Amino acid sequence: MAPNMRKVEVAPHDKNWRNAFEIESKLVAEALGDNVVKTHHIGSTAIPGIFAKPVIDILIEVKNIAEVDKYNSAMESLGYEAMGEFGIPGRRYFRKDNNEGQRTHNIHSFLAGSEEIKRHLAFRDYMIAHSEDAQKYSELKRKLAKEFPTDINKYMDGKDSFIKEIDQKAAKWLNQR
Repeated sequence: MAPNMRKVEVAPHDKNWRNAFEIESKLVAEALGDNVVKTHHIGSTAIPGIFAKPVIDILIEVKNIAEVDKYNSAMESLGYEAMGEFGIPGRRYFRKDNNEGQRTHNIHSFLAGSEEIKRHLAFRDYMIAHSEDAQKYSELKRKLAKEFPTDINKYMDGKDSFIKEIDQKAAKWLNQR
C-alpha cells in the first residue's frame, strides 16, 4: 500500500489510551533527556468519549528544538522514525508503527511556549469542555473513515475545515477564561 494509502480506521474511545500515553511518554522523555520540559497527551485519543484513530499523539515541550535532532538515534531505538519538521516549521516529528505497519504513536516536539503548543492544548481542552463539538468531530471522523477507508490524505483533508473552526473557537474560549 502506498504511504498515503494507509488503512483509515477509527475506534470508540478506549480508556487504555491514557495509560498507553503515560507509558510511552516516560520512555520518550528519557530518550530525549534533560531537554524535555513537559509531555502532553493530545489528539483525539486524549478526548474522552469520541471515536479516534487508535494512535497516541504526544506533544513534547523542549528547551531547545535543535537539540532534539541529537537524540534521533535514541528515538530510533524506541522504534520511531525521525521526520524532522515534517511540514511544520519549528517542530520535530517522530512516528512509530507496529510490526504490522500500523501507526501507533506520533511525537510532536516544539520549543516550550510556542504557539503550536498553545493551539494543540487549547483544541484538546476545548473539546473536553464542549462535548457537543467533540461529538460532531467524532461523527465527522467516522463518516470520513467510511468514505476514505484507505486514503489517509483525503481523511485528513476532510477534517481540515472543522479543525480550523474549532481552533478559532478554542482560542476565543481560552482568552475568555
